[in-house]
Amino acid sequence: MTTPHQELLPTTRRALLHRIATAQAEGRAPSLVAAVVRGGKTVWTGARSSVDGHAPDENVQYRIGSITKTFTAVLVLRLRDEGALDLGDPLEKHLPGTGAGEATVAELLAHTSGLAAEAPSPWWERTPGSLRPELADVLGRQPFRHPLGRRHHYSNPGYTLLGALVEEVRGSAWEEVLRREVLEPLELHRTSARPMMPHAGGWAVHPWADVMMPEPTEHLGRMAPAGQLWSTTADLARFATFLAEGDERVLSEESVREMRTPAAPSVAAGESYGLGLQILEREGRSLVGHSGSLPGYVAGLVIGVADDVAAVVLANCTSGPPVFSVAADLVRIVAEAEPRIPEPWQPLPEIDHQVLELTGPWYWGTQPLALRLIADEGVSLEPLSGIGRRSRFRANQDGTWTGLDGYYAGELLRAVRRPDGSVSHLDLGSFVFTRQPYEEAAPVPGGVDPEGWRGLR
Repeated sequence: MTTPHQELLPTTRRALLHRIATAQAEGRAPSLVAAVVRGGKTVWTGARSSVDGHAPDENVQYRIGSITKTFTAVLVLRLRDEGALDLGDPLEKHLPGTGAGEATVAELLAHTSGLAAEAPSPWWERTPGSLRPELADVLGRQPFRHPLGRRHHYSNPGYTLLGALVEEVRGSAWEEVLRREVLEPLELHRTSARPMMPHAGGWAVHPWADVMMPEPTEHLGRMAPAGQLWSTTADLARFATFLAEGDERVLSEESVREMRTPAAPSVAAGESYGLGLQILEREGRSLVGHSGSLPGYVAGLVIGVADDVAAVVLANCTSGPPVFSVAADLVRIVAEAEPRIPEPWQPLPEIDHQVLELTGPWYWGTQPLALRLIADEGVSLEPLSGIGRRSRFRANQDGTWTGLDGYYAGELLRAVRRPDGSVSHLDLGSFVFTRQPYEEAAPVPGGVDPEGWRGLR
């Protein structure tokens, strides 16, 4: 999200205000606040309140519920990047004795561990965390509901285990590790495990009457890594920029991209889950983010990475406005009304001529594809017909490339050269790509018919 900061047009600002005003009125929320980010900067904020003449601003705290999970996932990815663990490690390797140790770190992050959705009774969101002092109290006697890795089944206890994993490896409380390693570097000074003034009170609004009553605010104890945090639209706007771009002080761009990549079977049509992030397709637009709720509060953070737009919506009611959908609508409004202006084309600063000679058409059997140079010494391979497999590749130090996305994600692309240095063919995951369809001089598996191409006789 690096485009220059530009003020939104008045018509766009009015459309955004209309959307949140409708959401607050129809959802009967005591208050609702929102922010839109473009180019890494907050370009719009809005608020609606049931109190005449008073509306919260971007620095008022609301509880953000399960958006906390994304913060916990960042901590786990940091441990992976440091080499302290591998995502494929079973939990038992680092946190023994939980009774759920066969689940891998990745399965816990993607909610594919098969663990129960909730902790055993009583309802954990409305009771003190002190009632569940140990992990065994969170998991219960039968923690699993599904076989490992078979399906996406959202699990709050799973993120409790990830928080405990962070504590075990770091030797510090989850709250302290989060503050030191994420909140302070990203300057999220109004994000905290305990509420700080000013903050909005949480309310339950009666479903059949325009009356309300306050909700209890409990510290979640062991369940904190799944939903404890309080934050503001200003802080979450900065966090959204981090999730789109990365920040070397916390996580690299490559690692946050991994968080945004599907890691679980589809939740529903157009919906999946990455590593601590929800992923959805809506009206042809790819979005990532997370929703959150706790008694008295609902929260939504949505990022349209390709559109360079993100939105945050927070409200202080137990149920009411669909804030995640509202945030997605705010992204759509800006993206459609003021489409992202592409950066000016610029030639590459330098090129490797051995790589340059690889560009142009190649054939996988009879299918024509084009190899192109892209930024950061990478290449892309895409079908000339527009139909078929396409991927981008990252350059490796040994002259090969590794697939970043699509069918060839993680696969190795290399140019095979003859003894004289000329290029024989490309090898991609054992597939042979030649300069001509089934080129005789190339080692095409199965050989090439000696009579060559011919018409119908």
